Amino acid sequence: MLSTLLAFLGACTLIAASPGPSTVLIIKESLRSKRSGFLTVLGNETGVFVWGVVAAFGLSALLAASEIAYDVMRIVGAVVLVVFGVQTLWQARHAKDAADGPGREADEKSGWASYRGGLLLNLANPKAAIFAMSFLPQFVPEGAPHLPTMVGLAALWAVYEVGYYGMYVWFVGRLKSVLSRSGLRRRLEQVSGGVLLLLGARLAMES
Repeated sequence: MLSTLLAFLGACTLIAASPGPSTVLIIKESLRSKRSGFLTVLGNETGVFVWGVVAAFGLSALLAASEIAYDVMRIVGAVVLVVFGVQTLWQARHAKDAADGPGREADEKSGWASYRGGLLLNLANPKAAIFAMSFLPQFVPEGAPHLPTMVGLAALWAVYEVGYYGMYVWFVGRLKSVLSRSGLRRRLEQVSGGVLLLLGARLAMES
């Protein structure tokens, strides 16, 4: 059991370390404030847990088997990524750099908006559902009850990633004074917006 748990946490680390839309969004929101970044993490990990529970009940198998359902989610996910990308580029264009950090408007973004952004980005990604379905069952010990074990692993996965991505939020917060200086923050947001647009376009064009 211990070796299985360690292998699972090692796999979770590799998954979290792989760059993707969630990582881009978390870093972007952390540039605004630690609060925004951490709430984005919580939203994203709520999505991870939801997909884990869906996989535990076998519902994600239906998504994998239905080309129409998968394509619908793929297009929705692409639209969400493009919208986030456009919003980020718009905000970067109209942002005003200040010597003492980001503007008050950015810092006062509602917590619900940050949480919702992380949750929506994760739930709109059909790959997350398919991945959860193929990933979690590999770590269910032989003879263990399938459903509660899968749900428990999904919860552990989400909690572990809260800690992992929390380090991103902390690190960006520590560098905030540097990143907010001389237009660097604006350029970072422009890069983030461009990456989200490219990821959205790639998802839309996938067959």
